[in-house]
Amino acid sequence: MGSRKKAKPSRSKKKPKTSADQALALDYVREWAHPAPPPEPSATDAAGDDFLPHQAAAMSSGGGDSVLFDLHSHSNHSDGFLSPSALVERAHRNGVKVLALTDHDTVTGIPEAISAAHKFGMRIIPGVEISALYSPREIPGAGEHVHILAYYGMCGPSRLDELERMLSDIRNGRYLRARNMLEKLNRLKVPIKWEHVTKIAGEGVAPGRLHIARAMVEVGHVENVRQAFNKYIGDDGPAYATGSEPFAETVVQLISRTGGISALAHPWALKNPDTIIRALKCAGLNAMEVYRSDGKVDGFSELAEKYGLLKIGGSDFHGTGRKDESDIGRVKLAITTLCCFLKMARPIWCSAMKDILLKFAEEPSAANLGKIVKFGQLINFDGFSSMDGMDIVNLCLSSWLSNDGKEEVELEEVRLKLAHSVAKL
Repeated sequence: MGSRKKAKPSRSKKKPKTSADQALALDYVREWAHPAPPPEPSATDAAGDDFLPHQAAAMSSGGGDSVLFDLHSHSNHSDGFLSPSALVERAHRNGVKVLALTDHDTVTGIPEAISAAHKFGMRIIPGVEISALYSPREIPGAGEHVHILAYYGMCGPSRLDELERMLSDIRNGRYLRARNMLEKLNRLKVPIKWEHVTKIAGEGVAPGRLHIARAMVEVGHVENVRQAFNKYIGDDGPAYATGSEPFAETVVQLISRTGGISALAHPWALKNPDTIIRALKCAGLNAMEVYRSDGKVDGFSELAEKYGLLKIGGSDFHGTGRKDESDIGRVKLAITTLCCFLKMARPIWCSAMKDILLKFAEEPSAANLGKIVKFGQLINFDGFSSMDGMDIVNLCLSSWLSNDGKEEVELEEVRLKLAHSVAKL
């Protein structure tokens, strides 16, 4: 018999220790996600790794590493199946601590989501997924459709009216597009009634392709939603119609101007991702989705690195109930990624807070105070006229659940202007 090679002794795989950078990132993210002071660690907890901050040490031992963010989700205010409250409850059950509600072209579901999240000690990142068109020659209706995610701070956009005008124009275009699609389907002998589509969409919700697809399934024209897209209403389908989407670069610039972080959604759906990503980066794009629930990145990680974009991801949860849909909270982002996201976003969000308060100082009133805390907790405005400038600042920051941001926002200028304005009332 030939000589046998000596078997190498088996080595038990040890879990690598948390690095100092990871520990600091964990501490930073947890402090933001849970602004209330954590309980004092027990003697057992303290006996762990000495270099870990108290919060990070507690989290790294038994469930503490579950600071779970989901940065992409939809409610029935666009094409999701769950109400914002039900969506938040499901996210909570799945261990999500911070949820971005990013409905298509609307922010109407955010106040309800924030109210529901307050019961569970969760944070909501006010967001929106904006439908756009990339056209190198800026020809209306020609080019490739892209979706841009916008993430705002607890105060929402610093120029909400400007964002709302764009979103309203897109939603109006959705109604026209849906009617055009139904006309094309009728010509293809696939009749769908308008009333059926709007009933599925729900009152006040601009109908999208998913609503039309669901109507086609219910009528029996197709077996499932995927078949409706593949056969009829996909981008190259015979019943496809365009809407009135703004150019993608315009959307990115608007998000930046209104105090938000912009990210390219599902770039793997694009035909020409490199060209589009390069153009959007020049317009000010901050991030792009890379991480998927199936674990595939397919070169998009390299594209993000090539153009200096933060790599993020989310479940894109709609609540369809399909087996192939990722559940909310399925995409688990690394703690260092979350830390980079927050360190990029928080100065921008704090600047937006200051802008909102300074604009309010120009025209202070109980009605306007209600408007600027639209995305905050419901608060009582009685006694507004007797408040001084700092009272109003604290009231707003408390409503936005951003007490941790008080130190980051330069409030002196705001306080003086509000004191001067309120004294005139």
